[in-house]
Amino acid sequence: MQKPAIKNWRKGEIEIAQTRDFTRVAAMLEAAGMSAEGIARPAGCCLMAYLGAEAAGVVGIETKIDAALMRSLLVEEPMRGRGVGAALIAAARAAAHTRGARRLYAFACGDAGKYLARFGFAPVAMSELLDALAGTFVADYVRARPGELSCCSAQCLDISRDGVIER
Repeated sequence: MQKPAIKNWRKGEIEIAQTRDFTRVAAMLEAAGMSAEGIARPAGCCLMAYLGAEAAGVVGIETKIDAALMRSLLVEEPMRGRGVGAALIAAARAAAHTRGARRLYAFACGDAGKYLARFGFAPVAMSELLDALAGTFVADYVRARPGELSCCSAQCLDISRDGVIER
């Protein structure tokens, strides 16, 4: 896969870029057993991480007014432990804030809640997430299939003060 010709990419450096290569994103997600449904919806964006010349991971953002959902966070197995996940979460946070979100939500399955807690996410009621994102693809998808995420928890991060300069 060709990387975007945005800038010079340095070997060993993590770079994040918004991507419209939904075929590549879908292939990465599906290879990991994750759903790629709705990734190309207008209210969302996909961010691809590169480590040197290799695609290392992906994360999606879906926004609604002042709330956003970080979805489909994936770091390719051989790229784990190198800061790619942290870089993707930081980029997702910035993308959500730029789009006007004050709260960033995520689904956490298995040990993902412990990982997200390292970045300030805290558990919230699933109903809070679904209400805040009502009308978005993912919220509607989950409401229509409540059993699919029954083993997952809802997580939230307050990003309302991101970018605010305190004196």
